Amino acid sequence: MSKAEQLSASFRDPSGFLFTDSGILYRQINRAYSNDYARLMDSGLYDKLVKASLLIPHVEVDQFPAESDAAFKVIQPERVPFISYPYEWSFSQLKDAALATLSIQKRAMKLGMSLKDASAYNIQFVRGKAMLIDTLSFEVYKEGEPWVAYKQFCQHFLAPLALMAYRDVRLSQLLRVYIDGVPLDLASDLLPAKTKFNFGLLTHIHIHAGAQKKYSDKVVAPRKGGMNKQALTGLIESLESTVKKLSWKPAGTEWGDYYENTNYTDSAFEHKKQLVKEWSAEKKPALVWDLGGNTGVFSREAASSGAFTISFDIDPAAVEQNYRTVKTKKDQNVLPLVLDLTNPSPALGWDNSERDSFSARGPVDMALALAVIHHLAISNNVPLPQLANFFAARCKWLVIEFVPKSDSQVQKLLTSREDIFPSYTREGFEAAFSACFAIRKSESVRDSERTLYLMERK
Repeated sequence: MSKAEQLSASFRDPSGFLFTDSGILYRQINRAYSNDYARLMDSGLYDKLVKASLLIPHVEVDQFPAESDAAFKVIQPERVPFISYPYEWSFSQLKDAALATLSIQKRAMKLGMSLKDASAYNIQFVRGKAMLIDTLSFEVYKEGEPWVAYKQFCQHFLAPLALMAYRDVRLSQLLRVYIDGVPLDLASDLLPAKTKFNFGLLTHIHIHAGAQKKYSDKVVAPRKGGMNKQALTGLIESLESTVKKLSWKPAGTEWGDYYENTNYTDSAFEHKKQLVKEWSAEKKPALVWDLGGNTGVFSREAASSGAFTISFDIDPAAVEQNYRTVKTKKDQNVLPLVLDLTNPSPALGWDNSERDSFSARGPVDMALALAVIHHLAISNNVPLPQLANFFAARCKWLVIEFVPKSDSQVQKLLTSREDIFPSYTREGFEAAFSACFAIRKSESVRDSERTLYLMERK
């Protein structure tokens, strides 16, 4: 008999929760949310948002609920191929997620509803677009009430975007520390003084932070008359204008222009692309992780086989460029994300179980590790056997590139340090990885000293 299992990230909302049964994802809607759900469906808002690719679609199903005492309905939402988190997104991904949230709110208000939360974790990238995945985020709009999700929107979206735009794009990692969004007083302190001359940032971050501090220990009675619909619409439009004006140009980083500075000849580059494409087409993986994907050139070769490909890279400029390419090309099965392989996303939140670690979101059918092993082995001193174990725990098929010490890119790494890597040879590499993988193919990359391998986990 199957057993329903509630998802650990879905416990805070009394309206309902996600659960799985026999590997299928469901969402239980509780009776407490029945009126709001009925309005969502009957008003036409659900249909409009799904048609606009702003909300994940679902079907109502005859499935036994996980908690029958509170249950109203069970729905089966479309399953997202990979769950990512805001601290893994590029600047433009976070910006698009913010604008999608505001667009949803504007559409909801026209049909008598409003978002009751504006969590960045409720947005995922599906078919290349930012989409809301929480069907229970809506409530019936009540005239005169302020937007209850205003503070959350500012902390989850506006504050980190402003810090990325005006200070340093790497400050997106504050979202990894502050899981409920960047505190507005911290954002206000970190932002340069000139942002106080930006009306939107002055209003929604600096003044907002001051008001929070002033009233933090006081019970404030609702303002007489409240906020009418016109004023609320003005607030949303002000937030939208402020977000749209924020920008960041991916430049001046180590890997953002990597392919312009590589030692590959055109022939070697094309041969490597050809091998990745051929091997991906041969093995037909459903899910691929490109670990060190840079701007996504080889990720797209893997994706051409039909695989949903997550293109990870440590450099935010490379990921930003990759995401802009996704939008330009309208790629539906490439997802660029920021990830440091030497310090990957950990499990976060309550009981370390609300947000899955990088590893917990695997294993996958295939991983690409192209021009990355020498960085891990030499720059970060990770022994080859540990690298083999790392990849074996995360994929069935591995396409991996060995770059010898004679290669100019490795020589650059060794100019500033002693060569303490006697086992870093092709023979040492093959011996270490053969403990975990069967080497199915190996090809010398044309016009280079590099070798590309196709391996299968034992």
